[in-house]
Amino acid sequence: MTTEVNTIWNDFHKELRVFILNKTRNSDDTDDILQDVFIKIIRNIDKVNQAKNLRGYLYGIVRNAVNDYFKKGISSSTIDEIDEAITEEETQSLNTTIAECCIKPFINKLPNNYREALLITEFQDISQKELAEKLNISYSGAKSRVQRGKEKLKELIQNCCSYDSDKYGNLIDRESKNCNCS
Repeated sequence: MTTEVNTIWNDFHKELRVFILNKTRNSDDTDDILQDVFIKIIRNIDKVNQAKNLRGYLYGIVRNAVNDYFKKGISSSTIDEIDEAITEEETQSLNTTIAECCIKPFINKLPNNYREALLITEFQDISQKELAEKLNISYSGAKSRVQRGKEKLKELIQNCCSYDSDKYGNLIDRESKNCNCS
C-alpha cells in the first residue's frame, strides 16, 4: 500500500497542487487541501486501485475537496488577515466610538445617581472601590448603584429598540424591531 501511495504522490502531487492553487489562490490552503486529498487516497486506496482512469479519479477527489473548501466560506489566511488588520488600539478606539455615540445618550437619560456611577466607572475607567470613596458611600453601595444603573440602561435600550435576549439576559444578535432611538 505504501508503495502505491508513494507512486501516486510522485506522479501526481505537483499537478494536483497546481490545479488546487489555481482554484484557491492561497498556498497554505492549497497545501491543506492537498493533504486532505492524500489522506482520502490512503483511506480509500482499494477504490483508487480499481479506478479505470486514475487521473480522472484523483481529479474527482480534488474537485470535491476544493468544493468543500469553498463551502466553508473563509480560509485560514483570511482569518489571519482580519486578526492582523484590527489592532488592539483600533479595537479600543472602535469601542470608545460606539460607547460615545450609541450608549452615552441612553446613559444621559438615567437618573442622576445611576448616570454618575456609570459615567465614572465606564468612561473614566475608575474602579467601583474608587467610586465609593469619591461619592462617600460604601463599597457595596457603589457596586449596587453601578449594577442597578446597568440594569436600567439595558431596559432603556430594550424599550427603545425591542431587542430579544437569551435565557441569560444577553442580547440576541439580530436586527432590532422598530428601532427609532435618537
